[in-house]
Amino acid sequence: MQTTPLPAPVRPDPVRDRWTGPMRLALAEAALAPATGDVPVGAVVLGPDGTVVGRGRNEREAVGDPTAHAEVIAIREAARAVGEWRLSGCTLVVTLEPCTMCAGAVVLSRLDRVVYGAVDEKAGAAGSLWDVVRDRRLNHRPEVVPGVLAEECGAALTAFFDTHRAEPG
Repeated sequence: MQTTPLPAPVRPDPVRDRWTGPMRLALAEAALAPATGDVPVGAVVLGPDGTVVGRGRNEREAVGDPTAHAEVIAIREAARAVGEWRLSGCTLVVTLEPCTMCAGAVVLSRLDRVVYGAVDEKAGAAGSLWDVVRDRRLNHRPEVVPGVLAEECGAALTAFFDTHRAEPG
């Protein structure tokens, strides 16, 4: 009888593990996006005390706006809630690595950190394809925490695109 070895246990990572709860909130936002034909990306902005001050999900198809990415929507909502554009002390938690536009919004809004789930190998700008958020030439460089619930975040995207490709038309 042949046996398959058990996978190595996942080592706890206190930095990543700290963000699993907020990432689940971002995943809940992402789950709402496909109802409007949008890619399931969700985001939340946490205030300095850890409370949610902004939420967003992709709405490009829903509103016909190419800038309606989850991160931009969540950042705009957070700025309204905080009462200013500077989001110092705040954290963006998003299910997919930000693109260049969203990475620019992270830098310009002065967020302290960006936490993301799945890596975006085609358009990621927080460490994979580009690293806009930590570019030394910019005046603000937030902390980056990658890979939080990466498998769950990636699975939501894979399921969406598998279904989307299977649909006729």
